[in-house]
Amino acid sequence: QAKLVESGGGLVQTGGSLRLSCTASGVTSNTYAMGWFRQAPGKERDFVAYFTLSRGSVDYADSVKGRFTISGGDARNTVYLQMNSLKPEDTAVYYCAATTNTMGITSASVYDYWGQGTQVTVSS
Repeated sequence: QAKLVESGGGLVQTGGSLRLSCTASGVTSNTYAMGWFRQAPGKERDFVAYFTLSRGSVDYADSVKGRFTISGGDARNTVYLQMNSLKPEDTAVYYCAATTNTMGITSASVYDYWGQGTQVTVSS
């Protein structure tokens, strides 16, 4: 049974930092990428960043470029999201996801496995 577990969310003031972690278990060895998405109340789930496991390629949403950094851990099934210079508009539930698809990996629809999410709240 595939399982992704996120940790590291919390409450932080504007300009602060948080580091999210995601550990996957039971996912297929064909996993191509792991990504982070976020969903604010009443809004759709939006792409934040992805990390490809074989090459370490990354991409970011424009709204987080220069502030967030995604990276892989020593273990193939771990990914991190370092979030700096946080803004109130970053407030959302952040989800980790994994996909075996190699195309369109900024879209939530192509991800096979999802975590339960971790709340990030940025106060003004």
